[in-house]
Amino acid sequence: MDFSLSERLSRGLLLCDGATGTQLYAHGLTAALLEPANVEQPDVVKGVHLSYLRAGAELLETNTFGANAAKLGMHGMASRVEELNRAGVALAKEAARLHGQNVWVAGSMGPLPPDSTGAGLFSPASASNVFAEQASALSDAGVDLILLETFTSLAQLKLAIEAVRSVSELPVIAQMTFTGDGLTPGGDAPEDVVAALNDAELLAFGANCSIGPDLLLSVVERMAGLASAPLIVQPNAGLPAYVGGRLQYAAPPEYFAETAREIARAGAAAVGGCCGTTPEHIAAVRDAVRGVLQSSTRRAPAPATARPQRVETPAIRPTGLAERIEQGEFVVTVELSPPRGFDVSGTLDKLRGVVGSVNAVNVADSPRAQGRMSALATGSLVQSRLGVEAVMHMAIRHRNLLALHSDLLGAHALGLRNVFTVMGDVPLSGDYPYATAVSDVTASGLIRLMAGFNEGVDANGREIEQPTSFFIGAALNFNAPDLDRELRVLERKVKAGAHFLLTQPVYAVEHVERVWSLLGGFPLPVIMGVLPLRNARHARFLHNEVPGIVVPEDVMRRIDLAEYRGDAGGKEGIALSRELLAELSGRIAGAYFMPPFERFSVVQETMEGLSLPGIGSP
Repeated sequence: MDFSLSERLSRGLLLCDGATGTQLYAHGLTAALLEPANVEQPDVVKGVHLSYLRAGAELLETNTFGANAAKLGMHGMASRVEELNRAGVALAKEAARLHGQNVWVAGSMGPLPPDSTGAGLFSPASASNVFAEQASALSDAGVDLILLETFTSLAQLKLAIEAVRSVSELPVIAQMTFTGDGLTPGGDAPEDVVAALNDAELLAFGANCSIGPDLLLSVVERMAGLASAPLIVQPNAGLPAYVGGRLQYAAPPEYFAETAREIARAGAAAVGGCCGTTPEHIAAVRDAVRGVLQSSTRRAPAPATARPQRVETPAIRPTGLAERIEQGEFVVTVELSPPRGFDVSGTLDKLRGVVGSVNAVNVADSPRAQGRMSALATGSLVQSRLGVEAVMHMAIRHRNLLALHSDLLGAHALGLRNVFTVMGDVPLSGDYPYATAVSDVTASGLIRLMAGFNEGVDANGREIEQPTSFFIGAALNFNAPDLDRELRVLERKVKAGAHFLLTQPVYAVEHVERVWSLLGGFPLPVIMGVLPLRNARHARFLHNEVPGIVVPEDVMRRIDLAEYRGDAGGKEGIALSRELLAELSGRIAGAYFMPPFERFSVVQETMEGLSLPGIGSP
């Protein structure tokens, strides 16, 4: 190569590749087979590398992220470290040779499992040996540099850097991952990461993976100006969701590229992609950083024909929320994320100002797969200390059937009778990426379990001591990409015994009217999701990075115009939400507020002056 990577970084933005793992999954490989594919399916791996090179990538990562003795040992392959790393390097170098352009091959190394704040199954000495073994294999095989990526613990990252340096003189790039609160899972702020890595003599450092490009834009904004080395940023393509049994990431190439351009403007010297980013994402970034804007396209909604069967809801109305809905009042609820620690006083203080304006508080269950106080405990404290009912969210993905059974009975004993069934966020996007997702039952299965409890029997038909009186909520997404499937699933939830529905945030009357028309009316009372938009960036983040949320183009334009005119406080977003509630008051039973950034005052700001039945009598 005519010049070094350091020189290249000084000449302008460097484009990295995307998610090799995501592409290999698309070829039918599983997590245990990604690195062995270097030997067993070399043409597939090489083809993935070539696809990113054709998209414009100049930095190519080897398919060796998990090719260390610790991870391979989980599958009985600890002895294959050198073989799989050498094969991974050979494939990347062959792809670079075939491509024929200047390309740097980075030896990819990931953290050891588990990686929680530096503590885990491995002592520092044994962890160092594991890192050194892989780094030696990659170095000997001829990589141009070592890339340490997706580290959640700053302590383990520093140990890995030292281990690499003990066996190799190659330049090193280091990247950490961040959670939704802008901190690493180990609790380090971007400024802490910069302070710790500034003196490590790295070729570059920065952030990758995390929950999406918007978050990492904020991270690089905080790092820029403090870092003594170039910054490298490789976000995920938004949050993942299971679609058709496979993970699908929310951020489309156009949005990803627009945010990547902002990341470059904020100070990044190298930009690429992590989980969910395809060659199309990288090609879009390539064009965007050259100043070419991509036009946004939207697919037409899928046809929907399913029509849930109407069923009579049980006569039992055990909660105040249920009674108000039964009486035809318009109910208002607000969402609360449980605290990170065990002291709930600060959380409750934030809520006190809105308690008089709501009928219930929705308590989320491990939102964004973060380690938080349980929804059960938080909901109980909300009810006992604030005197307002809670709607406890219960995530299926975080508990097996036995735990669901136990937690439900415990919740009922503590007075939590409003329960909302939800799949829950995928663990790999949160604090504990090695946590196992559990799916013993579907959403309709959990509803059936609670309906059985209300009849006095458990999942096996055995009698329990006495019937419960749960008021059971189910999810409905007006914006589902496959609306036909969404309505079939809704039918199963209705038949299983659900009493009410909560929805994702809505930004268009037409989305609600379409489903109303298809069903001939809603089979259960609908409490519609309301998330007032703060600004244009907030709107684009929700539309492009959060599965299940659609912000129509006319709404985007309206927010853009309001921002241009100086609306810095989200007044236009409040106005939009008010208009939607007024227009849909004859269709929906209530509003389910999801305040952005815990700004609970949006409830009063939105509801003020609205003439809807039941307002003002929580």
